[in-house]
Amino acid sequence: MSASYLPLLNSSLPLPHSTTRNVFVTQSEDSRKDGIVNHISLKTSSRALEGGVNTLQKTLILNKQADLDEVDKRLALKRQEFKSCVEILNHRRSQLEEKHKQTKERVAKFEKFVAENEAKRRRALQRCEATREENAVKQREIEDLTERLKQLGARKQVLKRRMEKYKIYEDYFLKTLDFFPGNSLDSGSESLVMPVIRRHESLSVTRQELLQRLRRMEEQVEHGYTLLHSMKQQHSTEKRVARKELSELQSELETLRERNKQAEVNLQKEQGLSRERVEEEGRLLLAVSNLAEQCFLPGYGPLEDMSVVTMMDMVKEYILDKADTERRARRLMGAASAMTEKATRKASVKSPGSKTQMKSSSKVSRKSETLS
Repeated sequence: MSASYLPLLNSSLPLPHSTTRNVFVTQSEDSRKDGIVNHISLKTSSRALEGGVNTLQKTLILNKQADLDEVDKRLALKRQEFKSCVEILNHRRSQLEEKHKQTKERVAKFEKFVAENEAKRRRALQRCEATREENAVKQREIEDLTERLKQLGARKQVLKRRMEKYKIYEDYFLKTLDFFPGNSLDSGSESLVMPVIRRHESLSVTRQELLQRLRRMEEQVEHGYTLLHSMKQQHSTEKRVARKELSELQSELETLRERNKQAEVNLQKEQGLSRERVEEEGRLLLAVSNLAEQCFLPGYGPLEDMSVVTMMDMVKEYILDKADTERRARRLMGAASAMTEKATRKASVKSPGSKTQMKSSSKVSRKSETLS
């Protein structure tokens, strides 16, 4: 809101004398024409003007104060909006921090889970290897026991045939024993049949033990086969997973090889450009060294110890020195030609053969100019 301030009137300044009287501008023209004009003194009019200006300034100050109050209200609203935005942002920041924390915890749990799975896989592989070795040992034991069982079966068949062969004699002896009285057997020495019977009993007991042991070994072998089958399935699944990972790694390896090939091509290009730059720099250095040999100045020291910048400075100084010398020689030759021309002119004035001397001097000046 722009307002034009009126300048304060200074009552101390002298006013110019005028023939017209002081009149309020608010009076109408008709009243002034009719002669009804309120004449006031100069002092009264200046006070009225000062009061009007003060009233205008107060009005402007009130307007400014109202505008300032409106701006304060808007600023308070903006501050409230900013405060609410800051609270929302803080709330969102806390939510994001909580989510980030939860993500970190999930990543840590996942890494722990992966480590535990890796440890379980290693333990399973170790158990698989141990079980495989144990199965191999058990298989060898089973083969040995099977071979021994076959031998015992063959021996059993031989003993069975032998028992069948001697069965008639046993029956004969048993029938014969039935006809002997009961006290005739207590002769103080054991009969020859009892060791055979005891041997048969011991062999039958041994046979039963071997059969029970064979059953236990067969059960262990069956359990080992089932465990081996489950471990083979687990190994096949792990092998498929490993093949999948291997294929992914191979694909990554192929992409890395392609990138390496592209990088090698770029490197070869850069090496070719650098080689060309090196060759160009070598040619420049050779040209600078040749110029330095031609423009050698003893003040710069030996040529072998100079750097390239020193050589170029020496060549520059040599060229500037030669140019300065050439300019001086031309000036001297010009001055000499001018002096000869003046001398010939004076001689031509004195002697009649001045024309020939002037011609010769002009020829000499032309030769000097051509030489310069």
